This record gives sequence, C-alpha cells and structure tokens, in this order.
Amino acid sequence: MKIKYLFVAVAGASLTLSLAPFDWWWTAIIAMAALAASMNTASSKQGFLLSWCFGSASFATGVSWVYVAMHDFGETSAILATLMTGVFCIGLGLVPALLGYCYCRWIRDGIAGRTLGFAALWVLSEWLRGWVFTGFPWLYLGYGHLHTAMAGWSPVVGVYGLSFWVALSGSAIALCITAPKALKRHGYASLAACVALFGLGFSLQKHEWTTADSKAPLRIGAVQSNISQEKKWAYTQYWATLEQYDNASEELWADSDLVIWPEAAIPALYHNALSYFDYIAERAEANNSALITGIPTRIDENMYNSVMVISGGEGIYHKQRLVPFGEYVPLSHYIRGVIKFFDLPMSSFSRGGPDQAHLQVKGWQLAPSICYEIAYPDLVARSAGDSDLLFTISNDAWFGHSIGPDQHMQMAQMRALENGRELIRVTSTGITALVDHHGNIRTRIPSFTAGNLKGVVHARSGTTPFTRYGSMPIIVLCVGLALCARFGRPSKAV
Repeated sequence: MKIKYLFVAVAGASLTLSLAPFDWWWTAIIAMAALAASMNTASSKQGFLLSWCFGSASFATGVSWVYVAMHDFGETSAILATLMTGVFCIGLGLVPALLGYCYCRWIRDGIAGRTLGFAALWVLSEWLRGWVFTGFPWLYLGYGHLHTAMAGWSPVVGVYGLSFWVALSGSAIALCITAPKALKRHGYASLAACVALFGLGFSLQKHEWTTADSKAPLRIGAVQSNISQEKKWAYTQYWATLEQYDNASEELWADSDLVIWPEAAIPALYHNALSYFDYIAERAEANNSALITGIPTRIDENMYNSVMVISGGEGIYHKQRLVPFGEYVPLSHYIRGVIKFFDLPMSSFSRGGPDQAHLQVKGWQLAPSICYEIAYPDLVARSAGDSDLLFTISNDAWFGHSIGPDQHMQMAQMRALENGRELIRVTSTGITALVDHHGNIRTRIPSFTAGNLKGVVHARSGTTPFTRYGSMPIIVLCVGLALCARFGRPSKAV
C-alpha cells in the first residue's frame, strides 16, 4: 500500500512537466490516469490520502519558487524556508484531497462517475483553489495546452475547460486499464470522445472570434530595469533607480506612443516622488509620448499597489487580488516580527475595489492587471470585453532563477488567447513581452538583462464566448455532472 502512495506522489510531481518551461503536455494526462486508477479501488479515506499525496507532490515541484522568495529575498533561513514551503504545499494538497474523498465516497460507483464525474471534481477543485483564502490559481492542467490543438477551445471554455479535457482523458485511460474486459468499451468510448474534441480544436483554432480594430497600431516602448530584489527597496539605491529609468526611457520617447515601466518601478509612494514624475511627464509630453508606471499609492490611511497613467492619458488602477504574506499578512497583529519574511517592504497593501475603469491612453482602452492578477481568468475576462488590449505589469524578481517566471508568462498568454486580445506584459527582470491575440509571443527581452523592448500592438474588437460568459458555464456543467454521478442511477459498478 505504501508503494501506491509513492506511485501517486511521483505522478503528482510529474504534473509540473506539462507546464512551462517544459511543456510536455502529455505528462499531465498520464499523471491524471495514474491518480484515477489508484483511486478506483480505494476506500474514501485512502482516496483522501492518495490525492493529498498527489496534490502535495505536484505543488512541491510546481511552486518551488516559494522557497526562493522566502530564502533568497525574505531573509529566511534555509531550514525555516524549507519547512514553510513544505507546510504551504501540504496545505494546498488538501484541496485535491477533498476531491479524492468525494470521488471515492460518492462519485465512482457508475461508469459515468469514473470518467465525467472524476473530471468534473478535478475542475471544481481547481476552481475552489482559485478563490478560497484569496485564491492560488496556479498549476491548472489546462495551461499545458496553450500551443496544442486544444488551444482552439480556450476562447470558448477557458482554461478550466481545457483542464476538464485533460482530467477526462486521464480517467478514460485509467478505465481502459482497470475495468473488467466487458466494460472497457466505456473507457474506449470516452477516450474516442477526447480524441474527437482534440481534432475539433484544430478547426476552432482557425476561427477568429475577435476582429482587428480600425485604430492605427500603437508603438510601445517598455523598460526592463533588471534591478535585483535585494537592491530595489534599499534607500541607498533610490536615486540610482530614478536615474536608471530616466536614462532608459530617453531612447524610447521619440519612437514610442506609449512607454511602460513595470510594477512598483519607483520604490516610493507616488506623493513622495511628485517632483520626479513632474519632470518625467515633461519629457514624455515634449515627445508626444504617454507614460504608464506601477507605483505604490496612498489614499487616506490605505496604501495600494497601483498602476497609473503619468502622461498622455488618464487613469489609475489599484490591485484587487493581493498575494497573501507578500502584499498583505493575514493575522498580521500576531505574526509580524516573528519571521522577517512577514516584514518585507510593501507588505501592508489594501485591496482595490471591483469594476475599476480602464486606463485611457491616446484614445485606447487598456484593461490592466498587476502581477498575480493575470492568473485569474474571470477577473481578466470581466475587463477585457470593452477594452482594446490587455495590459499587465509585474515584479517577477521574487521568483529568482526558477520556473516561476515561465509559468507566470504562460498564464498571461492564456488570458490573451481566452479573450482574443493582444497583451502587453512588462516586468522588472523578465519576462517582458508582447503577445498576439492567439497567445503567441511576438517579441520579448531576455530575462535578467536590463534593456528596452520596442514593438507595436493592435486593437481588437468583439468578444469571445469566454469573455462574455467567463468560467461559469463550465463550472455549472461540472456541478451538474458531479450531482448526476452522485444521485443519478448508476451503471453496473466496475
């Protein structure tokens, strides 16, 4: 029995290989097949533990960058950072563990439960993880299909729909392997349906859900400063940082309609750097350029992680989805001062309100998101419909030289694909890139280098089905499938 737990843990650990930067998308199907097969003969308690091992192992390999943030930049000892990362992964593993219990206790009795029910529960576990305790929408199965035929489904069903297909494919394979010979036909039928959906994805990829707008292309200049995290908030580096952005932008003003700086580019509150921004605004306006930057702001007693139009337009956006223990500390009254990681600079932000206006630049409507927010499919979709393009800034220096930046970039590309909009992404250390409306990177700057990106973006009009309806249709479908598997008359048990 212990071998069985080790088996699913290895399968869970391999799940990371399906995502960026590896992109071995088929490994996720094998991993889900291993999980489904292991639970098809397990008790509800064993199902809980098996899926807990699976989930914890997948997070251990997939979000190893949490250790980097704590140890390399949070001044946490290696032992304590390892312990805290382990607790974090084990805690996240409880979400798929709940799936395992429900599956073995109520869902798997019928053939439909072992395929559709399993896939539905997995998607519901991803969705649950996307909002409980502010959410951790990382390592979704669907992201591995950004560049496969299944990408054609993304503008229709979003990343959760792609995750459903992966889980269904895995459970169908498990049924083909574990079911008695007389019932293997059900697994083959499910697998054939998955292959058909994959094939239909090729046709959907050719469909243009949105259309090119009549606006002239917007010339973009983006600054990637490559300022290390340990220097970013050092007082001794403040004036050097201001000079670096000033000098880097000087070569962009004349050739760019819009210059963009990354998240929290200037390590000071906006009102404390007004004289500098007045000077920069004059430089931009002298060249008929606009400037957008990430900057911390304060309104009354509340401090926000914001992005602001400094010149050439108007608008300010305050980040809505904050990173727990990074931008705010739950139960801060009790744990601040205990571990240095909880006392990092700018870890006391307030949450921005919903339905904030777009940033307006030279007649363009930009739908903004800051860092972690680009991982939330429905948050981005709500603002994408009446925008000209998507826009996100980030400070990925926290990831260090880990797989985190590649995963973060992959999620941003999926948002462009889901909503049929081009996307601008500007970060401090990389990956800074321009993405087309099919989710493909057109141009980028190498990571961990200081430099400027130049390019053009094109406005898009119209909406995809996902932009209009979001994830709710696939979530409602999964709830319905799970309920049918639980209360519907089951087929002969396998």
